[in-house]
Amino acid sequence: MICNARQIIKTACAFCLLFFSITVFGQEPADFVNPFIGTSNYGATFPGPIAPRGMASISPFNVAGIKNKPMEKDSQWLSNPYVNENKFLTGFSQVNLSGVGCPELGVILLMPTTGDVEINHLKYGSTYSNEVAKAAYYSVGIDKYKVKGEFTATKRVGVSKFTFPKGKSNILLNLGLGLTNEEGAMVKVVSSTEIEGMRSVGSFCYNSPEDAYPVYFVAKFSKPATKFGVWKKTPKYEGVEAQWMGYNGKTRMMDNTVKTVVGDSIGTYFSYKFDKEQVVEVKVGISYVSIQNARENLEKETGNKPFDTIYKETYKDWNEELSKILVEGGTKEDKTIFYTALYHTLIHPNVLNDVNGEYPEIKRSAIGKTMGTRYTVFSLWDTYRNMHPLTSLVYPKQQSDMIKSMLEMYDENGWLPKWELNSTETFTMVGDPASIVIVDACLKGIQDFDIYKAYHAMLKGADQIEENPLRPGLKEYIDRGYLSTNYPGPVSTTLEYNTSDYAISLLAKALGEKEDYKRFAKRSLSYQKLYDKDLKLLRPRTATEKWYEPFDPAAGSNFQANVGFIEGNAWQYAFMVPHDIKGLMKLMGGEKPFSEQLQKVFDIKQFDMANEPDIAYPYLFNYVKGEEWKSQEMVKKLVKEYFKNEPKGLPGNDDTGTMSAWLVYSMMGFYPISPGDPLYTLTTPMFDKVTIKLDPKYYKKESIVIEREINNDGKIKEIQLNGKNLNSYFISHDDFVNGTTLKVIQE
Repeated sequence: MICNARQIIKTACAFCLLFFSITVFGQEPADFVNPFIGTSNYGATFPGPIAPRGMASISPFNVAGIKNKPMEKDSQWLSNPYVNENKFLTGFSQVNLSGVGCPELGVILLMPTTGDVEINHLKYGSTYSNEVAKAAYYSVGIDKYKVKGEFTATKRVGVSKFTFPKGKSNILLNLGLGLTNEEGAMVKVVSSTEIEGMRSVGSFCYNSPEDAYPVYFVAKFSKPATKFGVWKKTPKYEGVEAQWMGYNGKTRMMDNTVKTVVGDSIGTYFSYKFDKEQVVEVKVGISYVSIQNARENLEKETGNKPFDTIYKETYKDWNEELSKILVEGGTKEDKTIFYTALYHTLIHPNVLNDVNGEYPEIKRSAIGKTMGTRYTVFSLWDTYRNMHPLTSLVYPKQQSDMIKSMLEMYDENGWLPKWELNSTETFTMVGDPASIVIVDACLKGIQDFDIYKAYHAMLKGADQIEENPLRPGLKEYIDRGYLSTNYPGPVSTTLEYNTSDYAISLLAKALGEKEDYKRFAKRSLSYQKLYDKDLKLLRPRTATEKWYEPFDPAAGSNFQANVGFIEGNAWQYAFMVPHDIKGLMKLMGGEKPFSEQLQKVFDIKQFDMANEPDIAYPYLFNYVKGEEWKSQEMVKKLVKEYFKNEPKGLPGNDDTGTMSAWLVYSMMGFYPISPGDPLYTLTTPMFDKVTIKLDPKYYKKESIVIEREINNDGKIKEIQLNGKNLNSYFISHDDFVNGTTLKVIQE
């Protein structure tokens, strides 16, 4: 009997293992995506659906009334439509940004309700429960109304599915609500099943209202409304003229007789009376060109397709993109944070052109037309460091189209982009990062664009002294080699200019432009004039070339303002010369003091995982022979500490995929250490096997495989490429993509 019991247990265990293998290891990459990651801790992601690099997206909007209170200024609620801790829902916005630090979009809100129509969002808002979020799908129960909302999307269309109980039901479309307060909207009820309109947006990072621009939409309902109308909330003015115009500070509700309304706080309501539970689907087409294009986007991308069909198609699109990297081994949690990070890198930059190829040119001076893809949302100060290099490796066609988009912007605006958003150049942050992105791609073999146009665009940004919006203070930088305290963030800006100049020197060398190569290579080293040998730190100088006093190296942490730096302090910028680490090491007195100072950044808790300038620091120990193990341990420690399968699972603002790209690289076991340089540094992979599928149009091999021979926490003993030992912890991009297997052997 004992033997039989043991046999039964063994059989049951075998069955459990088989079942576990089928249900977990049989999952597709898209099944591991958890869009809730990053929806807390200022990550600024949203859990709603979007197609890969989609224009349209749907997010639950829960920041307009926190427990029936208005938004608080300077809180994380300002920068994105959804924060996981909040539980008061006021609708579902149809265009959104992911992982940005400034508010924008989060507009065109749909909200299902029941009973009589109420148009005050603080009154019609509701708590919610039973949230489900996965690639291409989000659902939630709206407690107050017992309504279930389900959502999916195509590239340019958001699709909502509301399941209403028996009785009076409504679908509100609110154009007065959003993350920002641009004035101007219009809505027209076309019929009992269709609405069209526009909403002004464009005050990103508190830009001037003059930069506002329209986002157009067309909404189609699967069932005709029995009653519909518009509303307009007018300001309260005094005087005879105000009385004549009806500006009494009240809300006017207009039923079927009035179908169009223009203003700021406006919206529509579609009402139904159901004798049993009913489903209403709403498709919202988006365009930045016209209402007509929004309608065409809707019809071409969704037509008469039902919700489930659209969801399955977008899920398939996600799975195809995510399957470009296949991982084996590791836990389910490992796969979840990895594929969610890869998912987040595939949201921005996103498509701007409509299905007919039209898009607004920079400054909306004209409507352009493309036969390919016009991309937008270039948060380049963040993404040049790792997200764009990752795109060049895994999605080179997308990267090529992004560069072509940048060159179109140059044609339209006279400058390469800096922080472009929906054909508005915001000029947010510092530096000249587009040059780095283009050089990095070009030197990795992505060359199906006008390289000489790109080169001359870079030279214009790097050399034109007057009226240069990319490089303020350029004359002083060229004359002195650095920016003085006459300019904001002078040390940070100098380092960014240095990094761009180095990238330009690399392209000049590749093109045989010897004089430019020498000139920009020399300019890239001017950071040395800001090096304080006593502190072993970079510090600001005044216009008289004296050190700025008083100087506190720690001032400016946690994004507080300081004289020398932008979003960081002297410790967080101490090694932000990725193109000249060996030169910096020499300035510091050699490997030992370099290593000690680098270690000190971590020991005194000045390393900020959410901060771009120091994001590569964990890998810098690879430059010190015999201390490469520190990079291996540090990277694993940071991944475990900051990246988790939970809403707080990002270290902070995702910066349109930058934090996520860091994780993707780190878990694969390599990192693009010097932006612009086709070079990677190596560490321990966190999966047993990683297969990166390569695009045959750009690379000779079909794939590169990274293997971890021993699954433990030991130091790296050997690294082999195609069976031959590598003698360093660095590998060129060409050697990497032209290899077959990179094997990491642990002790």
